[in-house]
Amino acid sequence: MSAVASYDFERFAILVVEDNGFMRHLMTSVLKNLGFGRVDAASHGGEAIDFLRAIGKSPSRGGLMSIDMVVSNWQMEPVDGLELLRWVRRAKDSPDRFVPFVMVTAFADMPRLRQARDAGVTEFMIKPYSIATLCNRVLAVIERPRQFVSSPKFFGPDRRRRALEVEGMERRVVKDKDADVVYDQN
Repeated sequence: MSAVASYDFERFAILVVEDNGFMRHLMTSVLKNLGFGRVDAASHGGEAIDFLRAIGKSPSRGGLMSIDMVVSNWQMEPVDGLELLRWVRRAKDSPDRFVPFVMVTAFADMPRLRQARDAGVTEFMIKPYSIATLCNRVLAVIERPRQFVSSPKFFGPDRRRRALEVEGMERRVVKDKDADVVYDQN
């Protein structure tokens, strides 16, 4: 957590999306105490989509120019975190398809991890988590940003985190027609 102290997060805006009121309050309080200047909250994915749309249409109405990161629980009703993530990455009216997205869940099985990864999640956090884990995920997003990849079947941060030596012929050869690597929003 000492690495967090070396940053000035006063102008940083996070949207916390959590259906459990206690957990929502706890996470927003922790983030504010860590020095994040703006921490907004939504009780489910649909409320978060409405909030993000309002910012996209009229930033001053939302009270800020943009959201710098979304931290969302997965299981919520009526709109869950995965649906929210898909909307953020794919919807035409999403104000920022590049926004870092941290998914929080109590279910850490591989199929679920793959599902979130393939939907374009930036980081994953397993419940129960500590303040240190929350800090580590936020710092990972800031200190190790990943380029975005756009292909017919995927849009999101590059899923490859490590450069691994490959025995034999490299099968992950990307041709220009297969995917676009997007370095920034412009």
